[in-house]
Amino acid sequence: MACILHIETSTNVCSVAVSEDGQCIFEQSAHGDKGAGAEQLGTMVDEAISFTDNHAIPFDAVSVSCGPGSYTGLRIGISMAKGICYGRDLKLLAVPTLELLCVPVLLRHPELEENALLCPMLDARRMEVYAALYDRSLKTVREVKADIVNADTYRQWLDERPVYFFGNGAQKCMETTQHPNAHLIEGIEPLAKWMQPLAEKRFLNDQFEDVAYFVPFYLKDFVAIKPKPLL
Repeated sequence: MACILHIETSTNVCSVAVSEDGQCIFEQSAHGDKGAGAEQLGTMVDEAISFTDNHAIPFDAVSVSCGPGSYTGLRIGISMAKGICYGRDLKLLAVPTLELLCVPVLLRHPELEENALLCPMLDARRMEVYAALYDRSLKTVREVKADIVNADTYRQWLDERPVYFFGNGAQKCMETTQHPNAHLIEGIEPLAKWMQPLAEKRFLNDQFEDVAYFVPFYLKDFVAIKPKPLL
């Protein structure tokens, strides 16, 4: 297995964790308004690195939450992850924030119906959210989209089976979605300690990012084409 440093800054909760051989061995988090928690990222990363150095545990990779989420928070987290990868010659792993939100739901709620769908949501202000739909194996049923929430936004799936909504955009969805198959799970936050299974899967499958050209979710459609190498 691998020792991975995890960085999560997509919401007002900033967190750092270290996992080794499938176990979380270090974690810290900080809350703040509108991404202000990310101001403490440097301190938490320093403490995580000191912890592993003191225990003579070398890092194999850095994983970072890549969005969607706070513009400022993602930029800070990804910049930090890239800097560590450059400085220590480490691999970079990207973990989609909405997939990350599903991990504590799957671990803490084994009683979910076999055919249930998971709908993680991140608040995008007003009645908009970033959301996706996954089955219990985290297979994508619907890709990430910016949704304007109303009574019919998720009706086609709700008419078929139970859908569980969670994340900081879920409450306002429940206020407008009156359907017997709609369920709210409260208290779910994207934390670095939950990144471990997703990051390790990507590590084992060699799903590494190009440290030089990797960008967060909000720039995926705008990133420039890689320049050709000079002859």
